[in-house]
Amino acid sequence: MNEGLPADTDVFVVGGGPAGLAAALAARQNGFEVVVADRAHPPIDKACGEGLMPDGVAALRRIGVQLGPEHGLPFRGIRFVDKELEAEAFFPHQFGMGIRRTVLHQLLVECAQNAGVVTCWQARVDALDPAGVKVGGRTVRCRWIIGADGIHSRIRQWAGLPPGRNGTQRIGLRQHFRVRPWTDLVEVFWHKHCQATVTPVGPEEVCVAIFGRAKEARIADLATLFPRLAKRLGRAEPIGAERGAISMPAKLPAVTRGRIALAGDASGSVDAVTGEGLALAFRQATSLGAALAAGDLAPYEMSHRRICRMPRLMERLLLLMDRSDGFRKRALRAVAARPVTFSRLLAAHMGALGPWEASFDAFDFALRLLASTAVIRPSM
Repeated sequence: MNEGLPADTDVFVVGGGPAGLAAALAARQNGFEVVVADRAHPPIDKACGEGLMPDGVAALRRIGVQLGPEHGLPFRGIRFVDKELEAEAFFPHQFGMGIRRTVLHQLLVECAQNAGVVTCWQARVDALDPAGVKVGGRTVRCRWIIGADGIHSRIRQWAGLPPGRNGTQRIGLRQHFRVRPWTDLVEVFWHKHCQATVTPVGPEEVCVAIFGRAKEARIADLATLFPRLAKRLGRAEPIGAERGAISMPAKLPAVTRGRIALAGDASGSVDAVTGEGLALAFRQATSLGAALAAGDLAPYEMSHRRICRMPRLMERLLLLMDRSDGFRKRALRAVAARPVTFSRLLAAHMGALGPWEASFDAFDFALRLLASTAVIRPSM
């Protein structure tokens, strides 16, 4: 539907999911007229773990989006569980937020409209045009184009940006359960080649998401895969329908070309087990807004790489833990023996520690991991 679609604007955002709306808000903060177009109608749902890390909460705050107790439940850290083995880490000074994806999207829609962003729902962008973009047979003239249209971005293809290097494709499934949360931590339960995350999203509701290979990742098999989690859930009533999506890490060699910039999954992605997909998109938005204000997308290209660096390192570690039972157990024993190291590694993951500070904790973790695998030879 093209009612209300202007003939021209400063910034045209293709994709009205969280990444696109965040980019639109950041552009409005810098004084631009902005249009967002999406084929869907809000609120847009998507299978995800629904846990927003503290850096994501802070990034939202920077673009004028305030999360409160009416939106979800705060959580103060992460707990890894592998059968009887546990390791916990706590966020420094801040909380994450468990929030339903639909609640988050509706909040972003309202904030964007209140900020003066023109939103066009059920509107299909057909092509790029020398003057701007074509929408439903009409040309909308614009100075900048932002592609926030997902991992299979058509804007990326039309702009001629090279495809990224894709990692291992896994499936993600999500189901809500009506049960009082038993902890204020996000729990990650491990099994061979799959993980289950549990995020408190309401006073009587948790979100359970499973990530793994298609054969292993089944909500129906929770009792077999994760008996401790199944015991916690007990006879909890499922809420709504089970949803699924593909989780596939992707790294692009470039996220800008000319007047076009990519954001969110369109600009690359990390595996869902990192919990950083949305936080990355919100941090990218602030950087992109500043680049638009400067009239130069080159700084966004550089900051995009910097923003993604630590989550990609964490992704490699977590996927290595996924592939190797022995490595995972040794890693969990190492961080369980020194919780402060685990917490500081988590802080580095969120950008709360600089690379130099984090290097000492990574070295400490590596030493403990090596010590846990060392074989002591008996004296002769």
